[in-house]
Amino acid sequence: MVRKTLGDPLADDLRFVVKSVVGEENLIEMWPNRANNYCCGGGGGFLQSGYTEARHAYGRKKFDQIMATGAKYCITPCHNCHSQIEDLSHHFKGGYKTVHLWTLICLSLGILGEDERNYLGPDLDELADWRSND
Repeated sequence: MVRKTLGDPLADDLRFVVKSVVGEENLIEMWPNRANNYCCGGGGGFLQSGYTEARHAYGRKKFDQIMATGAKYCITPCHNCHSQIEDLSHHFKGGYKTVHLWTLICLSLGILGEDERNYLGPDLDELADWRSND
């Protein structure tokens, strides 16, 4: 939605949400970003197309972009991006975790369900446990 239609205003709105749930000090920007950001290579049905080698080749640029940040987590807004970016981390041995934006929103509100904690790293999983006992 950001790269193809609504552009930087939507990107800025999403950054406001991310900063609100994780803290501005924890947001590491990719470059380029906003409307000039790179595609992950998994959208438009490509994730389910069966062309895994091509998908990895197209996604390499996004993987390198993520790795350049040094971040331990990559926040994704949609299922296709989440699946592709998580797969890129496994395939290229990136070591970062991939997390849905809605998971972070639920975590910040203390309403994250048990099954939604499965893919969190130990640092966020402990927070999720703490919030659920609050």
